[in-house]
Amino acid sequence: MLMPKRIAIFTDDPGWHGKQLCLAFNLRGYQAEYVSLTACRLAIAAHKFPVVIPGFEQELPAAVFVRGVPGGSLQEVVFYLDVLHALKLLGVPVYNDGRAIEKSVDKGMTSFLLHTQDIATPVTWVNRERDFILAVAEQELSEGRMLLTKPLFGSQGEGIRRLEKSSDLLWLTSSQGIYYLQRFVACAGHEFSDMRVFVINGQAVAGMWRKGVSWLNNVARGARCEALDISTAIAELAVKAAQCLEMDYAGIDIMLDQDEMPIVIEVNSIPAWKGLQSVTCVNVAQLMVDDLINRYLNPQQDHYDA
Repeated sequence: MLMPKRIAIFTDDPGWHGKQLCLAFNLRGYQAEYVSLTACRLAIAAHKFPVVIPGFEQELPAAVFVRGVPGGSLQEVVFYLDVLHALKLLGVPVYNDGRAIEKSVDKGMTSFLLHTQDIATPVTWVNRERDFILAVAEQELSEGRMLLTKPLFGSQGEGIRRLEKSSDLLWLTSSQGIYYLQRFVACAGHEFSDMRVFVINGQAVAGMWRKGVSWLNNVARGARCEALDISTAIAELAVKAAQCLEMDYAGIDIMLDQDEMPIVIEVNSIPAWKGLQSVTCVNVAQLMVDDLINRYLNPQQDHYDA
Protein backbone atom coordinates (compact mmCIF):
# COMPACT_ATOMS: atom_id res chain seq x y z
CA MET A 1 0.00 0.00 0.00
CA LEU A 2 1.41 3.35 -1.02
CA MET A 3 1.81 5.88 1.75
CA PRO A 4 0.30 9.34 1.06
CA LYS A 5 2.71 12.08 0.12
CA ARG A 6 3.48 14.34 3.06
CA ILE A 7 3.15 18.11 3.31
CA ALA A 8 4.71 20.33 5.97
CA ILE A 9 2.59 23.18 7.28
CA PHE A 10 4.85 25.73 8.96
CA THR A 11 2.97 27.14 11.94
CA ASP A 12 3.29 27.65 15.69
CA ASP A 13 -0.47 27.83 16.21
CA PRO A 14 -2.37 25.39 13.95
CA GLY A 15 -5.83 26.08 15.39
CA TRP A 16 -8.83 26.33 13.06
CA HIS A 17 -6.75 27.29 10.01
CA GLY A 18 -4.40 24.33 10.41
CA LYS A 19 -7.31 21.92 10.68
CA GLN A 20 -8.93 23.33 7.55
CA LEU A 21 -5.70 22.88 5.60
CA CYS A 22 -5.19 19.32 6.87
CA LEU A 23 -8.72 18.38 5.81
CA ALA A 24 -8.19 19.93 2.38
CA PHE A 25 -4.89 18.11 1.83
CA ASN A 26 -6.45 14.86 3.02
CA LEU A 27 -9.20 15.17 0.42
CA ARG A 28 -6.50 15.29 -2.23
CA GLY A 29 -4.71 12.24 -0.82
CA TYR A 30 -1.91 14.08 1.00
CA GLN A 31 -0.93 13.92 4.65
CA ALA A 32 -0.19 17.30 6.22
CA GLU A 33 1.85 17.74 9.39
CA TYR A 34 2.49 20.82 11.51
CA VAL A 35 6.07 21.99 11.99
CA SER A 36 7.50 25.10 13.63
CA LEU A 37 10.17 26.98 11.72
CA THR A 38 11.89 27.43 15.08
CA ALA A 39 12.58 23.67 15.14
CA CYS A 40 14.16 23.54 11.68
CA ARG A 41 17.87 23.81 11.09
CA LEU A 42 20.54 23.88 8.41
CA ALA A 43 23.10 21.05 8.58
CA ILE A 44 25.76 21.38 5.93
CA ALA A 45 27.38 17.96 5.71
CA ALA A 46 28.06 15.37 3.01
CA HIS A 47 25.32 12.88 2.09
CA LYS A 48 22.69 14.56 4.27
CA PHE A 49 19.77 16.89 3.63
CA PRO A 50 21.11 20.41 4.26
CA VAL A 51 17.70 21.42 5.63
CA VAL A 52 16.52 19.40 8.62
CA ILE A 53 12.78 19.46 9.33
CA PRO A 54 11.51 17.53 12.36
CA GLY A 55 9.58 14.49 11.13
CA PHE A 56 11.07 14.79 7.64
CA GLU A 57 14.65 13.73 8.36
CA GLN A 58 14.57 10.85 5.86
CA GLU A 59 12.66 12.58 3.08
CA LEU A 60 11.87 16.21 2.44
CA PRO A 61 8.17 17.14 2.25
CA ALA A 62 6.46 17.11 -1.13
CA ALA A 63 5.64 20.77 -0.49
CA VAL A 64 5.54 23.35 2.28
CA PHE A 65 2.57 25.54 3.14
CA VAL A 66 3.65 28.61 5.11
CA ARG A 67 0.97 29.42 7.66
CA GLY A 68 3.21 31.34 10.06
CA VAL A 69 6.68 32.83 10.36
CA PRO A 70 7.67 33.49 13.99
CA GLY A 71 8.85 36.88 15.13
CA GLY A 72 12.18 37.40 16.84
CA SER A 73 15.48 39.15 16.37
CA LEU A 74 16.67 40.16 12.92
CA GLN A 75 18.99 37.14 12.91
CA GLU A 76 16.14 34.78 13.81
CA VAL A 77 13.79 36.10 11.15
CA VAL A 78 16.54 35.99 8.51
CA PHE A 79 17.24 32.38 9.49
CA TYR A 80 13.57 31.39 9.14
CA LEU A 81 13.51 32.97 5.69
CA ASP A 82 16.79 31.20 4.85
CA VAL A 83 15.05 27.88 5.54
CA LEU A 84 12.24 28.82 3.11
CA HIS A 85 14.72 29.95 0.46
CA ALA A 86 16.81 26.79 0.88
CA LEU A 87 13.81 24.50 0.51
CA LYS A 88 12.78 26.20 -2.71
CA LEU A 89 16.34 25.88 -4.05
CA LEU A 90 16.17 22.17 -3.23
CA GLY A 91 13.08 21.87 -5.41
CA VAL A 92 10.45 21.85 -2.66
CA PRO A 93 7.45 24.05 -3.56
CA VAL A 94 6.99 26.72 -0.85
CA TYR A 95 3.57 28.38 -0.71
CA ASN A 96 3.99 31.46 -0.22
CA ASP A 97 7.74 31.43 -0.73
CA GLY A 98 10.35 33.38 1.21
CA ARG A 99 10.65 36.09 -1.41
CA ALA A 100 6.95 36.95 -1.27
CA ILE A 101 6.96 36.93 2.53
CA GLU A 102 10.04 39.18 2.66
CA LYS A 103 8.30 41.77 0.50
CA SER A 104 5.08 41.84 2.47
CA VAL A 105 6.30 41.46 6.05
CA ASP A 106 8.22 44.72 5.61
CA LYS A 107 5.58 47.47 5.36
CA GLY A 108 8.11 49.91 3.94
CA MET A 109 8.95 47.64 1.00
CA THR A 110 5.26 46.86 0.46
CA SER A 111 4.46 50.58 0.19
CA PHE A 112 7.39 51.12 -2.17
CA LEU A 113 6.46 48.25 -4.49
CA LEU A 114 2.81 49.23 -4.66
CA HIS A 115 3.80 52.80 -5.51
CA THR A 116 6.20 51.72 -8.28
CA GLN A 117 3.38 49.75 -9.93
CA ASP A 118 1.01 52.75 -9.79
CA ILE A 119 -1.24 51.02 -7.26
CA ALA A 120 -3.04 53.55 -5.08
CA THR A 121 -1.71 53.34 -1.53
CA PRO A 122 -1.45 55.89 1.31
CA VAL A 123 1.27 58.55 1.36
CA THR A 124 4.05 57.09 3.51
CA TRP A 125 7.37 58.06 5.06
CA VAL A 126 9.97 55.56 6.32
CA ASN A 127 12.98 57.01 8.08
CA ARG A 128 15.28 56.54 11.09
CA GLU A 129 15.68 60.25 11.89
CA ARG A 130 13.20 61.32 14.57
CA ASP A 131 13.59 65.04 13.84
CA PHE A 132 12.66 64.51 10.19
CA ILE A 133 9.60 62.41 11.07
CA LEU A 134 8.51 64.95 13.69
CA ALA A 135 8.78 67.77 11.13
CA VAL A 136 6.68 65.79 8.63
CA ALA A 137 4.09 64.96 11.30
CA GLU A 138 3.83 68.55 12.51
CA GLN A 139 3.35 69.79 8.94
CA GLU A 140 0.68 67.17 8.18
CA LEU A 141 -1.21 67.85 11.41
CA SER A 142 -1.06 71.62 10.85
CA GLU A 143 -2.77 71.07 7.49
CA GLY A 144 -5.61 69.16 9.14
CA ARG A 145 -4.52 65.63 8.25
CA MET A 146 -4.29 62.72 10.65
CA LEU A 147 -1.49 60.17 10.59
CA LEU A 148 -0.85 56.55 11.48
CA THR A 149 2.35 55.30 13.02
CA LYS A 150 2.96 51.57 12.62
CA PRO A 151 5.64 49.02 13.46
CA LEU A 152 7.57 48.12 10.33
CA PHE A 153 6.82 44.45 11.04
CA GLY A 154 3.43 43.58 12.51
CA SER A 155 -0.08 42.27 11.91
CA GLN A 156 -3.66 42.31 13.23
CA GLY A 157 -3.42 45.98 14.13
CA GLU A 158 -0.80 45.52 16.83
CA GLY A 159 1.18 48.65 17.67
CA ILE A 160 -0.73 51.01 15.34
CA ARG A 161 -1.52 54.49 16.69
CA ARG A 162 -3.43 57.36 15.16
CA LEU A 163 -1.99 60.84 15.55
CA GLU A 164 -4.73 63.46 15.55
CA LYS A 165 -3.16 66.51 17.23
CA SER A 166 0.27 67.85 18.17
CA SER A 167 0.16 66.44 21.69
CA ASP A 168 -0.16 62.94 20.17
CA LEU A 169 3.42 63.26 18.93
CA LEU A 170 4.48 62.22 22.43
CA TRP A 171 3.36 58.72 21.36
CA LEU A 172 5.46 58.72 18.21
CA THR A 173 7.85 55.81 18.61
CA SER A 174 10.17 53.95 16.29
CA SER A 175 10.12 50.27 15.41
CA GLN A 176 13.62 49.04 16.26
CA GLY A 177 15.00 52.44 15.25
CA ILE A 178 12.86 52.94 12.12
CA TYR A 179 9.79 55.20 11.89
CA TYR A 180 6.92 54.23 9.57
CA LEU A 181 4.49 57.11 9.21
CA GLN A 182 1.44 57.03 6.97
CA ARG A 183 -1.23 59.55 6.06
CA PHE A 184 -4.56 58.42 7.54
CA VAL A 185 -7.22 57.61 4.95
CA ALA A 186 -10.80 58.29 6.05
CA CYS A 187 -13.24 55.83 4.55
CA ALA A 188 -16.34 56.71 2.57
CA GLY A 189 -19.66 56.95 4.40
CA HIS A 190 -20.26 57.11 8.10
CA GLU A 191 -19.08 53.64 9.13
CA PHE A 192 -15.54 52.40 9.73
CA SER A 193 -15.07 49.82 6.99
CA ASP A 194 -12.74 48.30 4.47
CA MET A 195 -12.62 45.26 2.19
CA ARG A 196 -10.58 42.10 2.45
CA VAL A 197 -10.16 40.41 -0.94
CA PHE A 198 -8.60 36.95 -1.04
CA VAL A 199 -6.48 36.32 -4.12
CA ILE A 200 -5.24 32.87 -5.21
CA ASN A 201 -3.07 32.41 -8.30
CA GLY A 202 -4.12 35.69 -9.87
CA GLN A 203 -7.84 35.37 -9.14
CA ALA A 204 -9.98 37.19 -6.59
CA VAL A 205 -11.83 34.17 -5.18
CA ALA A 206 -13.69 35.69 -2.22
CA GLY A 207 -14.15 38.93 -0.34
CA MET A 208 -15.78 40.53 2.65
CA TRP A 209 -16.52 43.88 4.20
CA ARG A 210 -14.87 44.43 7.58
CA LYS A 211 -16.88 46.89 9.62
CA GLY A 212 -15.21 47.98 12.84
CA VAL A 213 -16.22 49.71 16.02
CA SER A 214 -13.36 52.17 15.44
CA TRP A 215 -11.04 53.21 12.62
CA LEU A 216 -9.07 49.97 13.10
CA ASN A 217 -11.06 47.34 11.17
CA ASN A 218 -9.21 44.10 12.01
CA VAL A 219 -11.41 41.08 12.73
CA ALA A 220 -9.02 40.23 15.57
CA ARG A 221 -10.07 43.54 17.13
CA GLY A 222 -13.81 43.06 16.90
CA ALA A 223 -14.71 44.07 13.36
CA ARG A 224 -17.73 42.24 11.99
CA CYS A 225 -17.66 40.48 8.65
CA GLU A 226 -20.22 40.93 5.89
CA ALA A 227 -20.41 39.36 2.45
CA LEU A 228 -18.89 41.37 -0.39
CA ASP A 229 -19.89 41.21 -4.02
CA ILE A 230 -16.50 41.92 -5.58
CA SER A 231 -16.68 44.36 -8.46
CA THR A 232 -14.46 43.96 -11.51
CA ALA A 233 -12.46 47.06 -10.57
CA ILE A 234 -11.82 45.87 -7.00
CA ALA A 235 -10.91 42.37 -8.20
CA GLU A 236 -8.43 43.76 -10.71
CA LEU A 237 -6.85 46.03 -8.09
CA ALA A 238 -6.48 43.17 -5.59
CA VAL A 239 -4.96 40.86 -8.20
CA LYS A 240 -2.53 43.55 -9.32
CA ALA A 241 -1.39 44.09 -5.72
CA ALA A 242 -0.85 40.35 -5.15
CA GLN A 243 1.06 40.00 -8.40
CA CYS A 244 3.18 43.03 -7.57
CA LEU A 245 4.52 41.12 -4.54
CA GLU A 246 4.64 37.79 -6.44
CA MET A 247 2.30 35.92 -4.10
CA ASP A 248 0.62 32.55 -4.61
CA TYR A 249 -2.13 33.66 -2.24
CA ALA A 250 -2.78 36.91 -0.44
CA GLY A 251 -5.26 38.89 1.61
CA ILE A 252 -5.54 42.37 0.09
CA ASP A 253 -7.10 45.10 2.25
CA ILE A 254 -8.76 47.86 0.24
CA MET A 255 -10.52 50.98 1.48
CA LEU A 256 -12.81 53.35 -0.37
CA ASP A 257 -11.70 56.87 0.51
CA GLN A 258 -14.11 59.77 0.92
CA ASP A 259 -14.10 60.28 -2.84
CA GLU A 260 -15.14 56.61 -3.28
CA MET A 261 -11.73 55.81 -4.78
CA PRO A 262 -10.20 52.42 -3.86
CA ILE A 263 -6.83 52.42 -2.13
CA VAL A 264 -4.74 49.42 -1.04
CA ILE A 265 -3.90 49.74 2.66
CA GLU A 266 -2.35 46.31 3.41
CA VAL A 267 -1.05 43.25 1.57
CA ASN A 268 -0.92 40.09 3.66
CA SER A 269 1.16 37.07 2.64
CA ILE A 270 -0.04 34.88 5.54
CA PRO A 271 -3.66 36.01 5.82
CA ALA A 272 -6.23 34.48 8.14
CA TRP A 273 -9.55 33.56 6.54
CA LYS A 274 -11.81 32.38 9.37
CA GLY A 275 -13.89 35.56 9.26
CA LEU A 276 -14.00 35.46 5.48
CA GLN A 277 -15.08 31.81 5.49
CA SER A 278 -18.08 32.73 7.65
CA VAL A 279 -19.53 34.93 4.89
CA THR A 280 -18.58 33.06 1.70
CA CYS A 281 -19.71 29.76 0.23
CA VAL A 282 -16.32 28.91 -1.33
CA ASN A 283 -13.96 26.65 0.62
CA VAL A 284 -10.93 28.94 0.87
CA ALA A 285 -8.57 26.29 2.28
CA GLN A 286 -9.51 23.82 -0.45
CA LEU A 287 -8.93 26.41 -3.16
CA MET A 288 -5.41 27.09 -1.86
CA VAL A 289 -4.59 23.41 -1.49
CA ASP A 290 -5.92 22.65 -4.96
CA ASP A 291 -3.86 25.48 -6.42
CA LEU A 292 -0.67 24.29 -4.71
CA ILE A 293 -1.16 20.70 -5.87
CA ASN A 294 -2.36 21.48 -9.38
CA ARG A 295 0.39 23.97 -10.19
CA TYR A 296 3.38 22.61 -8.30
CA LEU A 297 2.86 18.88 -7.67
CA ASN A 298 0.62 17.56 -10.44
CA PRO A 299 0.88 20.12 -13.24
CA GLN A 300 0.32 17.50 -15.98
CA GLN A 301 -2.74 15.86 -14.41
CA ASP A 302 -6.36 16.85 -14.84
CA HIS A 303 -7.22 19.45 -12.24
CA TYR A 304 -9.47 18.50 -9.39
CA ASP A 305 -12.53 20.67 -8.84
CA ALA A 306 -13.43 21.29 -5.19
